[in-house]
Amino acid sequence: MDSRPREVDAPSEAADGAAAPAIANVKVEVTKPRNDKRGYRRVVLPNALECLLISDPDTDKAAASMNVSVGYFCDPDGMEGLAHFLEHMLFYASEKYPIEDTYSKYIAEHGGSTNAFTTSEHTNFYFDVNNDCLDDALDRFAQFFIKPLMSPDATLREIKAVDSENQKNLLSDPWRMSQLQKHLCLNNHPYHKFSTGNWDTLEVKPKEKGLDTRLELIKFYDSHYSANLMQLVVYGKESLDNIQTLVESKFCDIKNVGRKQFSFPGHPCSSKDLQILVKAVPIKQGHTLRVLWPITPNVRHYKEGPCRYVSHLIGHEGEGSLFYILKKLGWAMSLESGEGDWSYEFSFFSVIIQLTDVGHEHMEDVVGLLFRYITLLQTSGTPKWIFDELLAICETGFHYRDKSPPINYVVNLSSNMQIFPPEDWLIASSVPSKFSPDAIQRVLNELTPDNVRIFWESKLFEGQTNSTEPWYGTSYCVEAVLPSTIQKWAEMAPNEDLHLPKPNIFIPTDLPLKKVEEKTSFPCMLRKTLFSRLWYKPDTLFFTPKVYIKMDFHCPVSHSSPESSVLTGVFTRLLMDYLNDYAYDAEVAGLYYAVMPNDTGFQITIVGYNDKMATLLETVVGKIADFEVKVDRFSVIKETMAKGYENFKFQQPYQQAMYYCRLLLEEQTWPWDEELAALSNLEASDLENFLPRMLAKTFIECYFAGNIEPSEAKSVVQNIEVTLFNSSTSVCKSLPPSQHLTKRIVKLERGLRYYYPAMCLNHQDEKNSSLLHYIQIHQDDLKQNVLLQLLALVAKQPAFHQLRSVEQLGYITLLRQRNDSGVRGLQFIIQSTVKDPSYLDARVEAFLKMFEVTLHQMPDAEFKSNVNALIDMKLEKYKNIREESTFFWREISEGTLQFDRKEAGVALLRELKKEELIEFFDNHVKVGAPEKKILSIQVYGGPHSSEYEKMLHDAPPPHSHQLTDIFSFRRSRPLYGSFKGGAGQMKL
Repeated sequence: MDSRPREVDAPSEAADGAAAPAIANVKVEVTKPRNDKRGYRRVVLPNALECLLISDPDTDKAAASMNVSVGYFCDPDGMEGLAHFLEHMLFYASEKYPIEDTYSKYIAEHGGSTNAFTTSEHTNFYFDVNNDCLDDALDRFAQFFIKPLMSPDATLREIKAVDSENQKNLLSDPWRMSQLQKHLCLNNHPYHKFSTGNWDTLEVKPKEKGLDTRLELIKFYDSHYSANLMQLVVYGKESLDNIQTLVESKFCDIKNVGRKQFSFPGHPCSSKDLQILVKAVPIKQGHTLRVLWPITPNVRHYKEGPCRYVSHLIGHEGEGSLFYILKKLGWAMSLESGEGDWSYEFSFFSVIIQLTDVGHEHMEDVVGLLFRYITLLQTSGTPKWIFDELLAICETGFHYRDKSPPINYVVNLSSNMQIFPPEDWLIASSVPSKFSPDAIQRVLNELTPDNVRIFWESKLFEGQTNSTEPWYGTSYCVEAVLPSTIQKWAEMAPNEDLHLPKPNIFIPTDLPLKKVEEKTSFPCMLRKTLFSRLWYKPDTLFFTPKVYIKMDFHCPVSHSSPESSVLTGVFTRLLMDYLNDYAYDAEVAGLYYAVMPNDTGFQITIVGYNDKMATLLETVVGKIADFEVKVDRFSVIKETMAKGYENFKFQQPYQQAMYYCRLLLEEQTWPWDEELAALSNLEASDLENFLPRMLAKTFIECYFAGNIEPSEAKSVVQNIEVTLFNSSTSVCKSLPPSQHLTKRIVKLERGLRYYYPAMCLNHQDEKNSSLLHYIQIHQDDLKQNVLLQLLALVAKQPAFHQLRSVEQLGYITLLRQRNDSGVRGLQFIIQSTVKDPSYLDARVEAFLKMFEVTLHQMPDAEFKSNVNALIDMKLEKYKNIREESTFFWREISEGTLQFDRKEAGVALLRELKKEELIEFFDNHVKVGAPEKKILSIQVYGGPHSSEYEKMLHDAPPPHSHQLTDIFSFRRSRPLYGSFKGGAGQMKL
């Protein structure tokens, strides 16, 4: 659950009166994609609850989302965070289901998940669940809005959860800068408010005023949560008639108190909030420039889409664009533009530029060039061919949209229902269909120096500020910046050739589906040579003109030391940097690519329309073959990576715990500080010398899936081999089978608990501590896998309820499976401000003792229900080519090649007995189990530094061993064998 900054939704038409439906129950034809076979129906219940019903006979999951048109803008003065707090409280219990956690437990035990979020003008609750459980799940869900129980005990506990959620955000720059922008606005506009809430706003201050938070919460619920302010989406396998009957029976009792739609007229900014330059000190290293203007909200002209047109041009990265010029000058690392925070009443257009160190020194020139480019757009007219390109891209994207998980789909649609008319609930603002030069010009004319707010963030401003934002403690100062000053900056900026983009050659035009000669459920090996191996899987399920390509370049030298690991990272970033102005058009047109380092070298990924795929891939490979190190770009990439390493210490404590766990378990991984030290000493010549050595031993593992014929896949790979291996200038040479890399995992000692205590890297400021309690169990084995998966399913919600809801140890409380290259186990992750990691560790053990009783006493019917839920989850069909390919690629890249893993797992589950699960738990997970292998990573925040010192000096408890040297430990332990052999994929 969160209330993080998101796009704000505009209110729909006001609804009056409790007796009659707010909107006539008229049949509406919803615009839907051409390839969408699902049924849609709009229904308005007698209590004015507006519903969208979706019938999908092919779905494996049912889902629902309730959007309530009430957000933190409605928080009473002096009770900041009340709307968000109410979102939390509705999960606890209801009059019909008074036992705490009944809803979440039911969803978790039936293959589902549940969550909610609060934004400025809406609160959204949602879940998914296995198909045959929709009736019971909806019955529990509906009680949120009919008769929830908010006990005094639960209220106090959940205030602590909200406070913990806020604590985790206090050192997060996105949260801090978002609140600073709100702070520097009109005090009497709700945009100015603090949205999350904390212990002070929800407990201390209300008490000082003689207010009872629980009574205020109930009052807020009763007066604001009205059926006529709600939008419901229900997605299921049943017919529309059956879903309608279900919805009518479950949701008809929600009260309609006739509350008018909330509206918040006026803009948050007065004239004193414009023409300002705000210097702010962030937590992380780096320099960010945010230039904002209040504009007419795009939602008022969503069919014309003026903001999309303008942001397409200002955010463009091709030749002649603003970013192209800033990058050429060495001033910017990235640029993004578009509508930021918005509602129906107000909106901000923003341009966000990540500056280099040199760019920071040239801030005035950067702003000058931005305004010069805006002037170019204002005076160039609005070429229709650019709109036509955008329309073609958007229409193709809408009609060939991948099917998404139902839970994501219902949240998106219920949010749309608050904004758009019913016929546009699916298409929303995704396809601007009317060309309106006037609407575009109107937005451009609002992007003026008179209207601007500039936020400039850098650690270099430490000691130069005079104000502090009250909720997050951000240091800042405000200066006036006159239009005449900006005009001077524009005149003085370098005279560069800014111009409009060229036509996009990557817009797909050839979209027919290829003929599949042989329908196959699994990938097959299509081709194998000394240089590469090609796996192929045609699209037999989704029937979209898209491909999914993975190419792993196995290069043993790539990660043989911290230096080589860093150089591989520099190489991949430089490669993408060189390709950016060319490949940006492909991304705009729906063909995405990435080049990233991985465990064994580096990887190319291409996903999107198949039409221009070969052109893009050949260009990427050609750039590898002809790679040159450009000293100026090397310096920028080196600076970017150095800041990334330096910012590592500002990661959340639970993320630091995950890093230490990986470092302890994975062979040949390097610590971040050694990589930073290596990077600091590198020069461009080091990369020039390294690259031929790295590529001198290369093997490429390829996977081609989707709308592509086998002959085409073979031809593309053959051409790649010619380019990289077989031409007179080739730098790549084949990798001998004896030198293929394996990724191996440390084997922990049976019956022993290892623990690794560490201070949080940012302990001066960080108030959170964290625990990662890992129980290593087995290496990939189908029977053991399903036992582990079932145990995790059964234990997940009880662990969350006990450790988070009852004990309130921390907002982040997780129990989940862990899989390190086929070595599997369970891990608990807890982040806490209230307790130190050693205490958290003891509470995990206490939970396992409690859960042992629960498991042993589990009724047969409940066991069977959990087994069936897991079977349903395994039989869930892939939604799109990306989902399917991710599963098959993991089998290939890890060397397990168990393509029928899900089917084999289901067969084992159908025969599984409860006694086998209990035996599995007793042998591997139970407290004191002789086979148990534990690794406890304990990261201590500032408030728990004394407990850390005590932990270091106390003798280890029985059967425990304190780790002080990660690498001595790693070298001393045996390793699990690898599934990833040489060319024959032998198990070592």
